[in-house]
Amino acid sequence: MGGIGVGLGSSCTDSSYKCSLQASVEASGEIALCKTGFPEDVYSAVLSKDVHEGQPLLNVKFSNCNGKRKVQYESSEPADFKVDEDGMVYAVRSFPLSSEHAKFLIYAQDKETQEKWQVAVKLSLKPTLTEESVKEIPEIEEIVFPRQVTKHNGYLQRQKRDWVIPPINLPENSRGPFPQELVRIRSDRDKNLSLRYSVTGPGADQPPTGIFIINPISGQLSVTKPLDRELIARFHLRAHAVDINGNQVENPIDIVINVIDMNDNRPEFLHQVWNGTVPEGSKPGTYVMTVTAIDADDPNALNGMLRYRILSQAPSTPSPNMFTINNETGDIITVAAGLDREKVQQYTLIIQATDMEGNPTYGLSNTATAVITVTDVNDNPPEFTAMTFYGEVPENRVDVIVANLTVTDKDQPHTPAWNAIYRISGGDPAGHFAIQTDPNSNDGLVTVVKPIDFETNRLFVLTVAAENQVPLAKGIQHPPQSTATVSVTVIDVNENPYFSPNPKIIRQEEGLHAGTMLTTFTAQDPDRYMQQNIRYTKLSDPANWLKIDPVNGQITTIAVLDRESPNVKNNIYNATFLASDNGIPPMSGTGTLQIYLLDINDNAPQVLPQEAETCETPEPNSINITALDYDIDPNAGPFAFDLPLSPLSIKRNWTITRLNGDFAQLNLKIKFLEAGIYEVPIIITDSGNPPKSNISILRVKVCQCDSNGDCTDVDRIVGAGLGTGAIIAILLCIIILLILVLMFVVWMKRRDKERQAKQLLIDPEDDVRDNILKYDEEGGGEEDQDYDLSQLQQPDTVEPDAIKPVGIRRLDERPIHAEPQYPVRSAAPHPGDIGDFINEGLKAADNDPTAPPYDSLLVFDYEGSGSTAGSLSSLNSSSSGGEQDYDYLNDWGPRFKKLADMYGGGDD
Repeated sequence: MGGIGVGLGSSCTDSSYKCSLQASVEASGEIALCKTGFPEDVYSAVLSKDVHEGQPLLNVKFSNCNGKRKVQYESSEPADFKVDEDGMVYAVRSFPLSSEHAKFLIYAQDKETQEKWQVAVKLSLKPTLTEESVKEIPEIEEIVFPRQVTKHNGYLQRQKRDWVIPPINLPENSRGPFPQELVRIRSDRDKNLSLRYSVTGPGADQPPTGIFIINPISGQLSVTKPLDRELIARFHLRAHAVDINGNQVENPIDIVINVIDMNDNRPEFLHQVWNGTVPEGSKPGTYVMTVTAIDADDPNALNGMLRYRILSQAPSTPSPNMFTINNETGDIITVAAGLDREKVQQYTLIIQATDMEGNPTYGLSNTATAVITVTDVNDNPPEFTAMTFYGEVPENRVDVIVANLTVTDKDQPHTPAWNAIYRISGGDPAGHFAIQTDPNSNDGLVTVVKPIDFETNRLFVLTVAAENQVPLAKGIQHPPQSTATVSVTVIDVNENPYFSPNPKIIRQEEGLHAGTMLTTFTAQDPDRYMQQNIRYTKLSDPANWLKIDPVNGQITTIAVLDRESPNVKNNIYNATFLASDNGIPPMSGTGTLQIYLLDINDNAPQVLPQEAETCETPEPNSINITALDYDIDPNAGPFAFDLPLSPLSIKRNWTITRLNGDFAQLNLKIKFLEAGIYEVPIIITDSGNPPKSNISILRVKVCQCDSNGDCTDVDRIVGAGLGTGAIIAILLCIIILLILVLMFVVWMKRRDKERQAKQLLIDPEDDVRDNILKYDEEGGGEEDQDYDLSQLQQPDTVEPDAIKPVGIRRLDERPIHAEPQYPVRSAAPHPGDIGDFINEGLKAADNDPTAPPYDSLLVFDYEGSGSTAGSLSSLNSSSSGGEQDYDYLNDWGPRFKKLADMYGGGDD
């Protein structure tokens, strides 16, 4: 079986400094942070002059970070170049390479988001080889597996042997030209067979594809682009050899390509600005902070070995070298004493990180800023701005600020080392004062928390000390300025007089007569240094039993004291008095006098209940009674119950039995008592000394009872009698009902008057409208009338106008002076048209200059629609020269006799 040989190129054959940095890397490789797009700005390829159709030129790599993008490639010269989905660029046609094809663009577009990227491709011709240049090109070694033949059972047999191919070391960032030949893979069977070579693995046919390509015929393995160790540090490929039918003729061999690191990355700090703190007064060697930088180059090589140093310090006081840094770890520590926040609050350091172990010649550098804040410690005690502070306060006032204490503190404001706490160390044994701290100004506010009496203390001298919330730093003591005195003057004010004791309790029997002196209730004035007078007045006396002398406070009764009064609670009567002085301003105080009233036997007992029921016979029930006495023991029960001797019917009909000291039982003495209301007098005597008796009336209703002893009388409620409230309610209902009836009658009369005002001023008995308008019955109609309605004619049968007789006037006129003479109307051939009568009345009203416009007040009742006579408003009020003869009214019957007398009587 043939073997595969690998020839090594001269990519790292010299003894330069870069070749000395070769190191083995991990087989998997490490990929830096991904950025979508083309990693290169320009891709380059070196080609021969003639380009053939379908010839692969180079591979453009597109970084698809999330692996979900579907990218489509396009060429700016689609007639000459095309790009497959894997990024391999092919020639579309055959053409000689010239300057016009030297550069074109490749576009990559996301099919979903339509996002687009582009990269430039630069093609160059292979240089023409001269004899000298050919001599300079090192030959590629071929490693051929030697064929060893041995005899075994008379047959020749190839001896298998292991062959370890050393890794290929390829520097990163090579400038080409590309493709750059690396090794030649060859099988010793290519003499007898036509073989095809291929490589597989990441960088060949797996992502990132196209970095390594192999000539399938010659087996020449080449790299197509510069490598980046920071992306992939090692490539692991497998070489294959097959015949023209695709049959494997050799076992695959492993090819390891190590990417040699070059110092192409500067150190990068994790933060451009680093912040740290250090307490002021820290000793040398105090740790402050750590800064860290990273280098993407090989950390195991000089390219990735960093060293730190401080370039500058600002400010440079009190020493230009207050800090130092560990050049390997980046730890910053203090190296000098003298850190004082009150002088320098912050330091700014410029830190430099250099690779190549800090070599200033070959190493790459970068800088960052370290800001160190000097934190405050309590190294400055608070100091008062004055040794003595003064204030004053009126007596009896609390929550009053009497003095404002000011201090200075050089520590950082609004920190525990600056915030002051004030303490009263002397001069206030009773605790009248307290000091609160103003959080904004840090001042001490001396406040009165307990009332001060001027008559007791006129002046306070307080000793006050100021401290911080945290103790002072070690070795620092409080100076004398941390203590001060506060002088507080108390101002005398007019105070309220006060009664003592308050309340004042006295014991008196009830029943005292008016004018009895009870006690003296006086008040005291606390203002001993003011000459003032006190006067007394009564403020509260619910029963108006008392009076007080305005000068000496002597209290006297003005009415009889009664323990049973509703103003007495639990035997105590309360009265309030006011004491007022004549100060400026005048002040007053109140005092309460409590009179404990002792009971006397001044109330006779009464029967309870006052009404009861019983049956006509002694069985089956009886009446239980008790006594009500407003006095208390021993002037109340036990009670004695008895019946009076007169009238005789009481003891004849009733009997009373004492059950105990408070209850008795009343029963019928006879076998039957007629139903009714009976008043039974009962004598009740209490146990007072002397005892008090009273005859109380018990109203007993005697009724018929059922078997259960319940009354069955129909008139039970009436027999029991109505109360006063029920009688008043019944009377009110009767009065309201009478008022409603009266209002209804008045309303009816008013409505009748309104109707009468609408009618003509004609005697109701002679009103002809009665025959025309009103029918107060169903059916019948004209058939039920005893007069002839045929005399009423329709308007179309009216005869020509006649002359109205002289002296005829309307009844609704108001005569003022002598009647004027009207034209006489001629007699109508057909008597009896009422329309003519109305026409004549209208004409008379229009032609009478003395009559007021009464016609405007006349009401013509509406008689329904459909009348052939039409509306009276259509009658014209025109004057006529003739007169009408009304003698025909005599022919209309008795109903029109009055009209005939009025209008048909001639001149009379």
